Amino acid sequence: MENKNTRSRLFGQLPIKQLIIQQSIPAMIGILTASLYMIVDTIFVGRWVGFEGIGAITVVMPVTFLVSTVGMSLGVGGASVISRALGSDDHERAHHTFGNQITLAVIMAGSAIFLGYLFREPIIHAFGGQGLLLEPSLVYYDITLGGVFFFAFAMMTNNVIRALGHPKVAMTVMIIPSIVNVVLDIVFIKYLDMGLAGAAWATNIAFFGSGLYGLYFLLFSKNKDLNLERRHFKLDWALDKEILSLGFVSFSRQAVMSLLAIVVNNSVIHFGSEIYVAVFGVINRVFMIVFAPSLGLTQGSLPIIGFNYGAKQFGRVRETVRKTIKYGILVSSIMFSILLIVKQPLVNLFTKEEFIRQETPQLLIIILAATPLIILQLIVGAYFQALGKAGASLFLTLLRQGMILIPLLLI
Repeated sequence: MENKNTRSRLFGQLPIKQLIIQQSIPAMIGILTASLYMIVDTIFVGRWVGFEGIGAITVVMPVTFLVSTVGMSLGVGGASVISRALGSDDHERAHHTFGNQITLAVIMAGSAIFLGYLFREPIIHAFGGQGLLLEPSLVYYDITLGGVFFFAFAMMTNNVIRALGHPKVAMTVMIIPSIVNVVLDIVFIKYLDMGLAGAAWATNIAFFGSGLYGLYFLLFSKNKDLNLERRHFKLDWALDKEILSLGFVSFSRQAVMSLLAIVVNNSVIHFGSEIYVAVFGVINRVFMIVFAPSLGLTQGSLPIIGFNYGAKQFGRVRETVRKTIKYGILVSSIMFSILLIVKQPLVNLFTKEEFIRQETPQLLIIILAATPLIILQLIVGAYFQALGKAGASLFLTLLRQGMILIPLLLI
């Protein structure tokens, strides 16, 4: 089948520095915008609903992220296959991969949401939805879980669009829910007085718009690069096994983060009170901002590594890894330095609760002190994922949080 995609070929031709900048800056902007929306969302809820609202979001978000990671996992795994297929001129394999991604996303995300509703109360309780946080957590969970189906498609298409050489479109997929959510938060929470339910509906509508835009671009826009036929949607076990094994790395990362949330939330309630869940909720939001450049660089490097590996241009692969690590350490160090200066006014934005304002800044610096080094784990894990080596990538993904951090927390 003739391939009309010329953008992806640039991964094997342009200078690596130029490619990293072209791919990573839109990814950074998209992730930063998404992180800012989560921060603004939390600020609105904290000021207009109260610390119970921040606590409820902190309880529910790891669950909804775990479900949406089904889409991200399929996106990352499929994007790795697509990048290598395009690098080796196997365009039929690229088309078949995306068709299977869509079929798998419908089955897996739909099943995850069904189970999420079936076991809603045990899940919320496990993630720290107890005492004062139980009722608001259930309100937020019941509304947002259904919308995660569309967010799963947004996460999946975002990775595929980037693999095809459209980083600005991938950025738009991330920006859409951020803008929509912030605007609707103001309307639903403040002016319509819908409280936490308003925040949840704003999130749902934003998820729907983002997922719909990503699918539209890949399936119907005049700039689409993948020409799918009905046969491409038929599941191919050998292909799906590769997609799922590579995607399992991303799913495992989020699963470990969700397990970490269970350990942290229950620990702080046991040794403190529900308000400490809100403290860690604020810390998590700030972490997203500081962490965004490293994650953007990692996402931007994936298609460059995958394409050049498929094209057997191994020198370009090594150069991409080295430069991504160098840029990541530099940018993360700058972000952490800024945080040292603005930590107190930043925390004050979230809430009027004096206890949270006093406790959070010091904890924030302790938890984020090693941020400049996180890029090492991220890019090496992404390197193996882009090469199709799921086992090594999975080990590196689970090492920091699953094998070291959680045991240390329990001890």
